Parts: sequence; C-alpha cells; structure tokens
Amino acid sequence: MTHYTPPFEIHVHGDVRLRPDVGFDALQDALKPLWKYAGARSLADGAASAFEDEPGIRFDAPAHMLQMCWTVTGDEDFRQALDEMCMSLNELADTGAPIEVTFYDTEFDEEDGDHSEESRDDFVMLFVGPTPAAIMQAQRDLLVEDVVALMERHFDGAELGGVVGEIDKLFTQRFDALVNSLELGRPPRGPGGSGHGGGGRRPRHLH
Repeated sequence: MTHYTPPFEIHVHGDVRLRPDVGFDALQDALKPLWKYAGARSLADGAASAFEDEPGIRFDAPAHMLQMCWTVTGDEDFRQALDEMCMSLNELADTGAPIEVTFYDTEFDEEDGDHSEESRDDFVMLFVGPTPAAIMQAQRDLLVEDVVALMERHFDGAELGGVVGEIDKLFTQRFDALVNSLELGRPPRGPGGSGHGGGGRRPRHLH
C-alpha cells in the first residue's frame, strides 16, 4: 500500500494579545482549524510542534497572550485552515498582530543535481485584529519596522521621519477609503446629522 507523504512542513509563528475575558475554551475553539488539521482531538493534544525544539502553541493566561511557534506537515489545503483560524482570532484579539506562515517544500532537494525544478517554498504574512483599524495598525507598524531597518544601513534613524510620515499617509488613505466604502448605502442619521463608518478608530501615527 502506498503511503502519501505531505509535501510541506508548515511553520506558524506569531504572538497575539487576547482580550482579558478570553479563556482557554474560546481559544481552543478559535484554533480548532489548526489542531484538527494536525489530527488532534483538542488544543492540548495538538499544541505540540512537529519539532521538539519548538514551543508549539501556548496560551499565557496571565498575560492574555497566544504564542505560536508550531510546525505541522501538510499540503496547500492548509491555507483554508489558516483563513478559518484568522476569522475566529479576529473575535478574540485585543490588538492587531501579524502571523508568519512558511511553507517548506520537503520534496525539493538542492543537492540532487536536478535544477530543472524549483522549490515550492512559500511565505505568507497574515494579520488579525478586533477591527480593520487595528489590523491596519499592525500592518503599518511592521512596514515601518522593515523600512527603517533597511534604510538605517544608509541613513541615521533621525533622518527617516519623512519616510515614516509618507507611510502613515498611505495607510491613512487606505483607512479613509475603507470607512467611505462602509458608509456607501447607509441612510443618513437625520436632519443635520452625519453618519460615521464602522471601521473603528483611525490608526495611530508617529509624529
């Protein structure tokens, strides 16, 4: 009988700050797409990583923090599990947070001498948060961190305020466009009144 070997080792990495009222049961339900994909019957059963030196999935209850450094073997269909997990974590998150997912192609061998095939390694950056504004804030903060780290090779950090300001402008435009799209079709609140979009508070900016 032929045994199917999953073509990827998939690593999920990220820290998500949760609302203070979130307990283990709610988190277990939100992460069900992950531990069920791993063939486990509960979060406790599926929290261990495929690699012993990785901490796996941890819930730091006193700090209200979900910590993930977890690897599972799988295929492209794992992306559906990630989508379902993110939708559920949005309901539990206290702030916006990035989650890094790396697909390592286990069938690709750099030393086999055959260069006709390319590795199918892939990297995906996901974001979760309680509101669109919180998610955009996490995206903005990560972009600023990456851009500043890159440009500090050539410029002093104090010189990069203008660059950060331009990044803030881009995210402000995106946020305003989102709010405007949410307001389309919404009836006016009354004579002289003005409605407000459901996008939440505007993301914070550096000044």
